[in-house]
Parts: sequence; C-alpha cells; structure tokens
Amino acid sequence: SEIPDNLKALFRPIAMTYPDKELIAEVFLRAEGFIAAKTLALKIVLLFSLSKQVLTPQRIYDFGLRALKAVLQTAGKLLLETKQVVKNGLQPLS
Repeated sequence: SEIPDNLKALFRPIAMTYPDKELIAEVFLRAEGFIAAKTLALKIVLLFSLSKQVLTPQRIYDFGLRALKAVLQTAGKLLLETKQVVKNGLQPLS
C-alpha cells in the first residue's frame, strides 16, 4: 500500500544501523584503564554473540548493550580494586 503524497511530505527518511559493539566495548575498556582493550573487546563481544546463539532464547537472557555495559563496568571496578591492592603492597585475592 502506497502512502499518499501529502502524508509523505510529513515524514523524513531515516536510516538505522546496528551498533558496533566491538568499538563500544573497546572505548569503554580503554576508558576504564585496560591496556589491551582491543583484544579484550573482541573476546567479550564474541562471548556475548556466541552466548546469544547457543543459549536457548528465553526472556531472562539479555545480551544487549545494557548487559555489555554492566560487564565492562564490573571489569573496570575489578581492575581498579586490583590496582589499589597491589599499590598497598598486598596480594590480590585471585
């Protein structure tokens, strides 16, 4: 079904793309202080995509950008804690 010309004039064409999760993860990891951010980002995004493919499609599984950001934030916090432990002269817990 074709949209009438008077209605077409009210709408603007848009283009939508998928976010580049690898680039987003790399930038986030680098901002958190990881030196090997590019390889870590590749591995984390690959883990997310493989998990999305292999695990059964249920509502409890979330492998979107929100979950990726949460994982990257947790990794940044763990890196900061490890740096503080090493700075104080103590042994890391792991």
